[in-house]
This record gives sequence, C-alpha cells and structure tokens, in this order.
Amino acid sequence: MNHLPYGVFSTTGQAPRVGVRIGNHVLDLAAALGDEVFAAPSLNPFMALGPVAWRETRRRLQDHEWDADPIPLGQVTLHLPFEVADYVDFYCSLEHATNLGRMFRPDEEPLKPNWRHLPVGYHGRSGTIVVSGTPISRPNGQRGAGVFGPSVRLDIEAELGFVVGVPGSGAFEDHVFGVTLVNDWSARDIQAWEYVPLGPFLGKSFATSISPWVTPLAALSAARVDGRAQDPRPLDYLRRSGGPWGLDLELAVELNGEIVSRPPYREMYWTPDQMLAHLTVNGASLRTGDLFASGTVSGAENGRQGSLIELSWNGAEPVKLANGDTRTFLEDGDTVTISASAPGTDGNRISLGEVTGTILPARSIT
Repeated sequence: MNHLPYGVFSTTGQAPRVGVRIGNHVLDLAAALGDEVFAAPSLNPFMALGPVAWRETRRRLQDHEWDADPIPLGQVTLHLPFEVADYVDFYCSLEHATNLGRMFRPDEEPLKPNWRHLPVGYHGRSGTIVVSGTPISRPNGQRGAGVFGPSVRLDIEAELGFVVGVPGSGAFEDHVFGVTLVNDWSARDIQAWEYVPLGPFLGKSFATSISPWVTPLAALSAARVDGRAQDPRPLDYLRRSGGPWGLDLELAVELNGEIVSRPPYREMYWTPDQMLAHLTVNGASLRTGDLFASGTVSGAENGRQGSLIELSWNGAEPVKLANGDTRTFLEDGDTVTISASAPGTDGNRISLGEVTGTILPARSIT
C-alpha cells in the first residue's frame, strides 16, 4: 500500500475516471472516497488542488479509509492519465549527450560549451503524447538533401517524466505531483538532417509515449539520493536545495519481449529540481498538466544505454535477440517496452509501471 500510482480508467458502459492501482487491481476513487474530483476523465482537477490534498488523499488510502471493491486490471481500459499542457524534453545524461555529440559532430568536442552550465532542453509537441499501448506509425520526413520518405533509423529514448500539479514558485515537491515513464520515439535520420541550427523538430514530434500510471513523489522518498557531482559549480538558481533529488531508479528496455538494456537513472547529471528551476527562470509560467522529461537515461557501461543508437555504436555489434534477429534501429512490427523500479519505504522495490508501443509501417503521403 506504499506505492499507490494514479491513472485514468474506464469499464464497459462507464466514462473514464481516476483510479489508483493496488496490486493487480484499480480502485475507483470517486466511489471509494466519495469525491467528485475523481470522476473527471483526467488527473488534472485533482492535481490542481495542490500538495495538501495530495497528502491527505494518500493518507486516507494508506489507512484504508475507503469502502469499495477494487476492480481487476483485466476488466478495465487505461487512458492518458492527464491532459498534457506543455511538454519540455531535457538532455540531462552526461553519457547520452557525450555519445550523441561524438556521433553527430565527430570533428568537434562532443559537449557544447553550455552543457555543464545549464540543463539543455527543447519544447516538444504536447498534442502527440499518447498513452502506452498506442501503435506508433513510422514517420515520414526529409532524410537529406532531396531525399524524402519513411525514417530508416527509427529509435527509442528511455526517459523519466515529471508531471506538474500546480503553478507558482516554491519547493520542487510543492509543484511536481509525480513521475511517469516516457519513450521519446526518435527518427535519427530526420533528426540529424534538420536539427541544425534550431534543434529537434519533425524527428521527435511525431509521437511520445507515456505510462498510464503517475507515481506520486511521496512514493519515492526511499529512492532519493544525492545528485551527481557537478563541475563547474552551477549558478545560484541551479544550486540544489531542499534535500537531494537524485533518484535511484533502475530502468529496463525490452525489445520484442527481451531485455536489451538496463539504464540507471541515478547517474543523471542534472536533477529534476534543477530542470524545473531552469525551465521557469526566465518567467515562463507553469500549468497543471505540464510534463517535462529527463532526456535519455544512459549509463557508462555497454548495455546500460537508453537508446538503440548508443547500444549499437562505436564498434558494438547490433542488438542481438534470442531468436537470432539483430537490430540497429527499429523495424516495423517491433514492440518496445520500458519499465522501471525503485526502492520502497518497506525495503522492497516498487514498480513504476511500463510504457509500450509497437511500430506500424509509415502512412502513405499523397
């Protein structure tokens, strides 16, 4: 009962509403707690109530102050858990940024001069964020001068997303409601051709998948660790305060049912409180439902990277599957699932759910 991730579900003949996952069941919160805020088809109204309401609801659930029968997961349909307001994707793994810098700019320093001074990020497209299980069509686009067609270098990015509950200023945990798993699908050939000078565009905006479950920050208290040492020392507004917000999470990337990588989130260079501080320092406001993601989670060792382009780069062989298939990039019909776990307050590990998607052929362009 220490985990209690939130989602939105529906049953036959009934509208989507907010529930909390209890093992392999979902508890209908509107019925269980008698609160109509949970009858909404998204978490946004509840998240907008703020941390006092979040804590009280969690306390009632942990104390079993409800009287309803949970519904088996097999009897429900899961939906996008919140209405996404804005979406920002960061680039906070030193290993991932270094690897891609070497690949995309082999004749330059892998890290741009600003990378160790601020959390680099870009504004993504909130309208193409989809819930886990939604099929992903291979994107079309320009792959070079005069070359147009389906991407032939379709990739994944295993990330952690942070969901904003309330706007305003103050402590990180007063604004961020919880975390969700993210797969930022990436067309590397389209991306490489278009990203100079303004950064990612069509190579990223076609789809981003998220888990149907949002794990509240309160469930991650045992996962908090000191962030990675940073050199040079960040400017004052980026100095970490209010306790550590590094997170000891272990991700797993499955390709067609086989684990091919285990990215370690605790090795991220920039922490989520720093991401939020940088996102808002210029006066940009927050809205309920804002989502910001960490960028690809990658470790230093091979087999710990969060993208296929890294797993099969720099002399490494293509990813090998048990049936003899190999992959450098995704093929039509491939299914990718990203999951994660964290230490729980009772000494056992908790699951952060999973996000999955299957690749469909590119749509015809007429």
